[in-house]
Amino acid sequence: MIRSRVAALLLASSGFTAHAQPAAQPARPNIVLIIADDWGFSDPGSYGSEMATPTIDALARQGTRFANFHVAASCSPTRAMLLTGVNSHRAGLGNMPETIPPEHRGQPGYNAVLAPGVTTLAQRLKRAGYATLYAGKWHLGHDAADLPTARGWDHALALSQSGADNWENKPNRLLYERADWTRDGKTAKLPRRFYSSTLIVDEAIGQIDSVKGKPFFATLGLLANHIPVQASAADIAPYTGRYDAGWTALRAARASGVTRAGLLPPVAPVTMPSTRNWQALSAEERARWAGAMAVYGGMATAMDRELGRLVAHLKARGLYDNTVFVFVSDNGAEATNPEATDFTRFTTNLEYDMAPKRQGQPGTLTYIGASWASAAASPLRGYKFSAWEGGVRVPFILSLPPALQQARGGVAGAPAHAVDLAPTLLDVAGVTDRAGLEGHSLLPALTNSAAAIHPKGEAIGYELSGNAVLYQGAMKLVKNLPPYGDGGWHLFDINADPGETNDLAAAQPVLLSAMQAEWRRWAKANKVLPMPAGYSAPAQIQANALHDLLAPRLAPIAAALLLLLAGLWTGRRWRAG
Repeated sequence: MIRSRVAALLLASSGFTAHAQPAAQPARPNIVLIIADDWGFSDPGSYGSEMATPTIDALARQGTRFANFHVAASCSPTRAMLLTGVNSHRAGLGNMPETIPPEHRGQPGYNAVLAPGVTTLAQRLKRAGYATLYAGKWHLGHDAADLPTARGWDHALALSQSGADNWENKPNRLLYERADWTRDGKTAKLPRRFYSSTLIVDEAIGQIDSVKGKPFFATLGLLANHIPVQASAADIAPYTGRYDAGWTALRAARASGVTRAGLLPPVAPVTMPSTRNWQALSAEERARWAGAMAVYGGMATAMDRELGRLVAHLKARGLYDNTVFVFVSDNGAEATNPEATDFTRFTTNLEYDMAPKRQGQPGTLTYIGASWASAAASPLRGYKFSAWEGGVRVPFILSLPPALQQARGGVAGAPAHAVDLAPTLLDVAGVTDRAGLEGHSLLPALTNSAAAIHPKGEAIGYELSGNAVLYQGAMKLVKNLPPYGDGGWHLFDINADPGETNDLAAAQPVLLSAMQAEWRRWAKANKVLPMPAGYSAPAQIQANALHDLLAPRLAPIAAALLLLLAGLWTGRRWRAG
């Protein structure tokens, strides 16, 4: 029964006295954790978007939206923090396989997989009697010892990589040789054709239906909206023409939507240097880019529809009213352009059908690029991989069962962080084990939108690929390496200035110096390594992909050449004889 800790927290934060008799507590709640991929801050409808996300919006109406929730700027470091409650360096994801420089591989905190000995949320809940289930993107290791079933999950359909094709069992051919899907630790046999969101929700439903006599913790790692951005023609159709005005117009509309949704005060969206001039594009280019964003919208709506199917199933089984739902994106929207250079353009067009009229369909690799990614993060600055708010501030929704106290439909404005999820869910489940956790429970903010999550003055450090942050109350110290920034430290009040337009570094040198010293202490304690000279995350992705793919793709050619040479040598000997 969820009494003690969670009941006390909810009663205290709701204003009830200790003498009040609470309503009869239900059995420990089920937990559904939904991790969306590469959704910008303003992508859900309930965060001010034009995209149709009715299931997510319903969870927002029944729960609490967080306006100041921070994660890492890319996939696996965020997942590590969400699923362990410790920072990504302690969890072993000081960098991820795709962006780690060779000099850092194997160093403490740079396992590029979930480190041995780090306790997962699933392990803690499993010890407390929960069934633990996983379906979707994992990206925290691919060896048997690193897969979900070795880290506390009873059952798991898991993709070990950053992404894969959404229509077929194929990898992102620009990064991987094959799609590494496993089921319960063994290579998974997938249907010949499927759609990723449908596949993952089907798996989650099957796993949930297999649970008997205990609560469940189900994690869904959706592939939407990671590259390749793909959706059916039917899902794309409602967005056709919607983005013809371009990314600057969308960024302005989204900024207004965020304010109307009650998430942030009015913020004038600043045009980022990476945003192209829409009017300077040719008609063909505008049509191509508008079409790409239509696919993005269709992919989001398709994912939301599948989540609606999961919710309907839980309602039909009488489980919905005793289930906690969490929705979160792993980072900001993806700005990568796979056709940015002559070489990557050649390889992309070699591997995929890049015809604009076929965007989103099987065999294609659709992407939205930096200009649309900036709009998806509106009114924030930056996007995935950057430590600007658009890369690390994401939509986060937490909805408790009706029997638990919550200000439904509210907005929590206090700074919160990925490491806060684990203690929150342990509180809800009535689990008292907090050993090693760094975060704080979010429960007070569910009944009091003004409640602070972190103690006054507490500093939270972060670093990934040389991009670094220190949060301290409303203040943010931030550094971004090129191409995302100038490599220098900047200082912002992200409560008053969430768009990071007013750098306070020159005006507050004492605070700047103090926060830099605090970040250095955090970095030393967490064994953060300096980046090699000239390091750039986009360049490292290409270098690592080339290294990983060159051998397997050249091997057949080399073998054929060896056979040819052997044949020629044998022929010459035969003729000579």
